[in-house]
Amino acid sequence: MHEKNDQKAVRSINYIMQMRPVFNIPALFSDETENYVTPMEPDPGEEVKIFFRTAHNNVDEIWLCCREERKPMEYDRSDGIFDYYRVCLQADAEPIEYYFEIRSGRFTCYYNKLGMSEHPTDEFRFCVCPGFHTPDWAKGAVMYQILMDRFCNGDPSNDVLDREYAYIEGQSARVTDWFKRPASMGVREFYGGDIEGVLAKLDYLQDLGIEVLYFNPLFVSPSNHKYDIQDYDYIDPHFGPLPLDEGELLQGQDLDNTHASRYITRVTRKENLEAANALFAHMVEECHKRGIRVILDGVFNHCGSFNKWMDRERIYEFQEGYAKGAYISADSPYRSFFRFEDTNAWPYNPRYEGWWGHNTLPKLNYEDSPVLEEYILQIARKWVSPPYNADGWRLDVAADLGYSLKYNHAFWTKFRNAVKEANPEAVILAEHYGDPHDWLNGKEWDSVMNYDAFMEPLTWFFTGMEKHSDHRDDGLLGNADFFMNAMHYNMARFMAPSLQASMNELSNHDHSRFLTRTNGKVGRMDHFNYDAACDGVRPEVMREAIVMQMTWPGAPTLYYGDEAGVCGFTDPDNRRTYPWGREDQRMLSFYKEAIRIHRTHPVLKSGSLIFLLGDYNVLSYARFSEQEKIVVLFNNNAEERYIDVRVWTTGLADGDRLVPILQTQAGEASPGTWPAEEYCVSEGYMKIRMPEMSALVLCR
Repeated sequence: MHEKNDQKAVRSINYIMQMRPVFNIPALFSDETENYVTPMEPDPGEEVKIFFRTAHNNVDEIWLCCREERKPMEYDRSDGIFDYYRVCLQADAEPIEYYFEIRSGRFTCYYNKLGMSEHPTDEFRFCVCPGFHTPDWAKGAVMYQILMDRFCNGDPSNDVLDREYAYIEGQSARVTDWFKRPASMGVREFYGGDIEGVLAKLDYLQDLGIEVLYFNPLFVSPSNHKYDIQDYDYIDPHFGPLPLDEGELLQGQDLDNTHASRYITRVTRKENLEAANALFAHMVEECHKRGIRVILDGVFNHCGSFNKWMDRERIYEFQEGYAKGAYISADSPYRSFFRFEDTNAWPYNPRYEGWWGHNTLPKLNYEDSPVLEEYILQIARKWVSPPYNADGWRLDVAADLGYSLKYNHAFWTKFRNAVKEANPEAVILAEHYGDPHDWLNGKEWDSVMNYDAFMEPLTWFFTGMEKHSDHRDDGLLGNADFFMNAMHYNMARFMAPSLQASMNELSNHDHSRFLTRTNGKVGRMDHFNYDAACDGVRPEVMREAIVMQMTWPGAPTLYYGDEAGVCGFTDPDNRRTYPWGREDQRMLSFYKEAIRIHRTHPVLKSGSLIFLLGDYNVLSYARFSEQEKIVVLFNNNAEERYIDVRVWTTGLADGDRLVPILQTQAGEASPGTWPAEEYCVSEGYMKIRMPEMSALVLCR
């Protein structure tokens, strides 16, 4: 059986069929991790060693092809299963792009990031970029995303009040029932989550195993999601203390915010703004004491109509210390920050460009305003510097920042330089849909929210659902070939430092909760009642997904409440409050154990990845290094499977024994649900009985 499988792999290249089986194809391997590139992140001038693996005594010659040159690789060592070859290069300032040419007898093949091929190609070459460093702390870090208003209310005195102000044709409202489900148009509804709430839950987060907190926007804003920023210089006072809290609320159905004096006082008075900033700095300090980093959300594509630069709501018009907004006056110092369609409409000019046409989201006009560009770069520096000391930025819709691709690349290069000069250990992560390759060039972003090389293929495989729950495709449910091909292709668009720091999420504020996806219901909350998001969910499938999240290359990122069993369709339903006191304790316990396993085994943060097996609803891969081997298996079928998995490609030898370190199955929620036993390698394979809807992690 084993020989048949290996011969089938060899026969995948037609021209070899006519000859003796020259290449042991599954043995051929290299990647960009520190296992095969030393150092993985060289500086210009450093010597770089690159390694390639073959079966023992299987090939005659190997060349590294780089910059139109072929450099012969020297035999380095053998472990009895594999031979390793090396070549040394001197790094300069330019990226080192390369592939391998392998010869055995009269036959030649090539190897790039997608594996072996008959012909060389310019695409999918390995790449090492001298001078490109992603922070070591971000590689494989366990991150936790918090939408502040929905996490924990630690200080009710700063809550947004009923009728405090008006926004999008309605008045603000304070939600007094923490467990109330979000309204479909609930952008003006506030539950009161704040910085004191985070401080109160730091013990919980530390016990969970969190290493990084990523906050959705915290800056002054009139919405609960805060992607319509009002003032980039200050944390919203509704998240902090309010030393000065006076003024009137709107009366009746009044929507005129010039009458909202309570709100104006809260968000414009320096006492309140500086107190909020000080509390934020304190929170970061407390996080750092616990070894927890903090990432801010940077929304720089657009701002909000309340923003002090625009001031459409006339919040700042008569406040001391503020210049006139561009909506107010043609002479505003901020006029160039926006594009106005009518230059004769002042005062109170409503004819400006909005992001996707939304007048509540004025598009920022970088190309025509060097002052705006420098202002945002100053903001980028400010928050990663003392006294705030945030550890990086997540960038909202980053590829759409300006009006041209050329400008966007130029700006993000400046942004990176500004951030890294202020704080060399700060991380820059971007929201990006589609191929990130051109942005992950060593000069702009460190990495991305990993949709294409994690969230999307994983969701299709385990649930057959699209990540918004907008579409179902049973042809992709359990389709291991699609999963492996999608992962191979999309991961090949990353360099290793970016892949290891990519945010691997199951859910977030823009997509349906993963647990809801397991019920297979297509649609959003306007198609269903609130309970539909929880009906028919399959926690056993989510536990499988958690195992993958904690064993896949990248930074596993929890969306607050996922660990507690929170459900929800796409926003705003996915923004339900954290269910304090009503947690799914079984799910929470499993997440804790999975995080512990991830943090305990370095190979899960920096090791190589290789697929071992793919069948309908069955998948296996390994994470391996010279020091450690971990094999991960999934059976997503509704009945048990006996799996014969080839493991010699990880370097496991006959007689090696692996022990379970994490396991799940249907109807069970905690580790240790299978009998503790060892699994022994025989003839390069392991035979394993996998219960239905189960995952298993084995370690040598």
